[in-house]
Amino acid sequence: MIVDIFIPCFIDQIYPDTGFNMVKILEKVGCGVNYNPEQTCCGQPAFNAGYWDDCKSVGEKFIREFQNDRYIVCPSASCVGMIKNYYPDMFHNSVLHNEYKQIQKNIFEFSDFMVNVLKITDLGAKLDGIATYHDSCSGLREQGMKKEPRILLEKVRGLELREMKESDTCCGFGGSFAVKAEPISVSMAEQKIQNVMDTNAQYLISSDVSCLMHLQSYTKLKNNPIKMMHLCDVLASGWD
Repeated sequence: MIVDIFIPCFIDQIYPDTGFNMVKILEKVGCGVNYNPEQTCCGQPAFNAGYWDDCKSVGEKFIREFQNDRYIVCPSASCVGMIKNYYPDMFHNSVLHNEYKQIQKNIFEFSDFMVNVLKITDLGAKLDGIATYHDSCSGLREQGMKKEPRILLEKVRGLELREMKESDTCCGFGGSFAVKAEPISVSMAEQKIQNVMDTNAQYLISSDVSCLMHLQSYTKLKNNPIKMMHLCDVLASGWD
């Protein structure tokens, strides 16, 4: 199977190793990986900020870059949620109607693709320590993904997965929300990290690097030793 990959802005610019680790995993399970270097963004930042015209322009570019019948795998639940749930607001009954509908069917968040499409749950990963998982709003509420990342993490050798209190509560990032409502955003991050600490976890794992970036900023400010890890980074650990 050959799959296309979509690497979101945050991962491309700030956490490129996460993108490389997703490729590493896909190739390990036998997928050929195709990357279009012209890709940029799905339009989510502009959409969330209310700049729908700008978002539509970015979305048109995205649609034209993925016009085939291959699966599209993305290591970001929020970007996949944007395409699956909000592209209809911009492209329904447009000249790109059929194209966006095809992309909606083709695109999958990484854990969803592994568990529900490939039916693979054990990647041979190994990571010693205690971890807890944060459900991003986009993954859980927009796509109903809760069990998929946990199924994959339960197979990681040496890793003890503990559920934190309110694992499904927002971390406070929310894109521009973290800037426009900083005091509320910081308070939400503080509560999230406290819930993580209550589990004695060494690692906080999520499928959305934007959530991890926000929480990492808070822990760095407080000199907290909790390590943030994207799901792909965990699943690529412990094997060559």
